[in-house]
Amino acid sequence: MLEGLPPNDATHVMRVEAPRRQAQRIADLISETFDPAEVAVANFERTDDNWVVEVYAGAAFDADTLRELVEIAAGPELAATVTFGEIEQKDWVAASLEGLAPVAVGPVVVHGSHDRGRVGPNRMGIEIEAALAFGTGHHGTTQGCLHAIVNAARRGRPQRVLDVGTGTGVLAIAAERLFHTEIVGSDIDIIAVRTAKANAAANKAPGVRMVHAAGAGARAIRIHGPYDLILANILLPPLKRLARPLASLLAPGGRIVLSGLLTAQVPAALAAYRAQGLHLVSQRHIEGWATLTLAARSDRPRG
Repeated sequence: MLEGLPPNDATHVMRVEAPRRQAQRIADLISETFDPAEVAVANFERTDDNWVVEVYAGAAFDADTLRELVEIAAGPELAATVTFGEIEQKDWVAASLEGLAPVAVGPVVVHGSHDRGRVGPNRMGIEIEAALAFGTGHHGTTQGCLHAIVNAARRGRPQRVLDVGTGTGVLAIAAERLFHTEIVGSDIDIIAVRTAKANAAANKAPGVRMVHAAGAGARAIRIHGPYDLILANILLPPLKRLARPLASLLAPGGRIVLSGLLTAQVPAALAAYRAQGLHLVSQRHIEGWATLTLAARSDRPRG
């Protein structure tokens, strides 16, 4: 999945500092308000207490609109601290993600090259550089899926895994490294597929097979099924459309992990998949985003 695709001529930036939860709400609201092909949002840690939200665009911002959004998300006091400026054209995507701290989920640590030395012993480092594809491990949806992958490894290693909307390939890479099996990753965007292939090679995950596919019904996906584990970190509308084809790809006893969902969207997602004979096994909520694990009704829920 692509998120925050940067404009080619980004010359303007909006910046505000806030506590982590408020910063996340600001970043989410601005991301949902603007076209990601025109406006990109970065949210990164500055200190233990403060995070920075930076918004980039190729044209001057409507200052009143941006301040209003910050006020809705975090209150008038923070809205009054918003600043605007102009920047030189550069590799600003890498610059905006440079300050991201490593993200640890179980044994998995997702990090950039600047934090390569911070991966501790007995940890599984996955290096993801700044790119146009979604998935550096910092978003609540990605973290929720990583938790689900780690839990699946504790239950037993799935032999056939599908990652729909692979983005940077971080989930597929984590699954390959933990399960030691072939992983099929797919995306509708060729940039994401190329990025994911490069990341899989860089992270020594030879079992990851990336395919460019418009939907779950594509032959390149179906020929490798049925799948013991399906990961789908996208958005509610495509998740609802994919309910039937994904359920048809699930092996007996298999599970589906859904993410890219705001907490309020959980009932709609559950309804679509329950209609396909699946039930909720577990759910995890991180910073207002939900990750659901579902299984066929014959697979009884576990704690």
